[in-house]
Amino acid sequence: MRRVNVLGQVSGKLHTVKTLVEVGMVRPARPDRLVRAGLALAKWGPTPAAGYSASAARYPDEPAIIDELGTLTFAEVARRSNALADALARRGVGEGDGIAIMCRNHRGFIDITVACSKLGANALYLNTMFAGPQITDVCAREAPKVIVYDEEFAELVADAVADRQAVVAWTDGETAHAVPTLEELIASGSPADRTPPSEKGRVVILTSGTTGTPKGANRKQPDSLDPAAALFSKIPLRARENTHIAAPMFHSWGFAHFTLGMGLSSTLVLRRRFDPEGALQAVAEHRCTALIVVPVMLQRILELPRETIARHDTGSLRVIGASGSALPGELGIRVMDTFGDVLYNLYGSTEVAWATIAQPQDMRVAPGTAGKPPRGTIVRIYDEQGRPVPAGATGRIFVGNEMLFEGYTGGGGKDVIDGLMSTGDVGHFDEGGRLFVDGRDDEMIVSGGENVFPREVEDVLADHEAIDEVAVVGVPDEQFGQRLKAFAVVSEGKAVTEDELKALVKAKLASYKVPREIVFLDELPRNATGKVLKRELKDE
Repeated sequence: MRRVNVLGQVSGKLHTVKTLVEVGMVRPARPDRLVRAGLALAKWGPTPAAGYSASAARYPDEPAIIDELGTLTFAEVARRSNALADALARRGVGEGDGIAIMCRNHRGFIDITVACSKLGANALYLNTMFAGPQITDVCAREAPKVIVYDEEFAELVADAVADRQAVVAWTDGETAHAVPTLEELIASGSPADRTPPSEKGRVVILTSGTTGTPKGANRKQPDSLDPAAALFSKIPLRARENTHIAAPMFHSWGFAHFTLGMGLSSTLVLRRRFDPEGALQAVAEHRCTALIVVPVMLQRILELPRETIARHDTGSLRVIGASGSALPGELGIRVMDTFGDVLYNLYGSTEVAWATIAQPQDMRVAPGTAGKPPRGTIVRIYDEQGRPVPAGATGRIFVGNEMLFEGYTGGGGKDVIDGLMSTGDVGHFDEGGRLFVDGRDDEMIVSGGENVFPREVEDVLADHEAIDEVAVVGVPDEQFGQRLKAFAVVSEGKAVTEDELKALVKAKLASYKVPREIVFLDELPRNATGKVLKRELKDE
């Protein structure tokens, strides 16, 4: 048995090396630069500090970041993060201290993240759509020593920063600040190379909070490049190309591509706010080969007039990477029909990182699928008693890989069976081994004794040409215990009645899955990653 395990480990490492060569992470270069890059990796390990130190050694004058302030080279990012780490250290920040970060996608997000890595500090990423009380509660629980925030969030963080150090990351004008800015700290610090901390800093990404108070998911830095290689084998990202990360980087999906971009020495094209046409402009202007989004962003892009989309040359795109919320099958097909078969949909969660990846051929054959697990990831379906379910049957989704989180910072964790962790969703595999996510395991609606998952009803309603977006929830009912209530947004210039939509569901699903009422809204409440806030709909 031990020999089999050793052979498996060797095979896995060979696969990693082969993949890294194919994507261009391992490529010929000047010997002195290769040596310096290798020393940086050995010095810092697979961390943000290593990513930009190694890239600065290999590609010092190449662009690392393009944002609304201009371009920074890899050497500049390395020096800036050194100086910022030095300035923070002189303000008392050290290993194990927490730094809360409430920033949109811009250079400051990267400056402070890399500086945290060089200090061995723990980075806590705050959602830019949090309300003031949420920020205060999270910071009281996580107890960061410093809060770094964009100027626009000053009022929201006011209570949280009352007894902490504060730093402004992005300013919109010439307004004087009572606290230092990132640029001021960078200007005051030493850009000299730093000594690595004894312990790597941790990353705390908050859950979406769609069903309650956001929790902090504690995650250590990976021990190897195997997880990155697993993704590269499924998604054709390549080294030294331009990637537009439109998805928020404080969330798992955007942050994953920030870290992958470090390994690939990618040029990251960032904009603080998502604008549908602006995203296409960024891709066209910078010849981006990858566009990273959440599904609702794709929906907004496709709502643009066809002539507007055609005006921007997006032919450079080889990857449109989507994750963060459910990708309806109909939307996936429309995206590929518009931009070509370049769509890759990743299913996962803050706690398990990733579970499956749907490639274009998967979504063409089985629209709505979440795809198959990449190398090094195991996905199984269990019933409520913890027993594996037969093929095709619906059950709870459990995942195992190197990127599982280590528990919530406030205590507790997810259910674990056979070493695999629950995603909190239910789903099934089709005959081709492709995963389908049927809904949240806590969203199952029991109406008149029958089990209904909202996702299947939502998919039917979303297929109607007049429906832009839809959400289904369960609400209390004296006779049936619960009843289905749907909320729909009608496409501009189109019309549909409640009775028409009910008839559509009745024609395709069992009668007990027909919503008792359908409410028409101008838009659905969503968080920053596009997930529908169903708790708000239940109060409607």
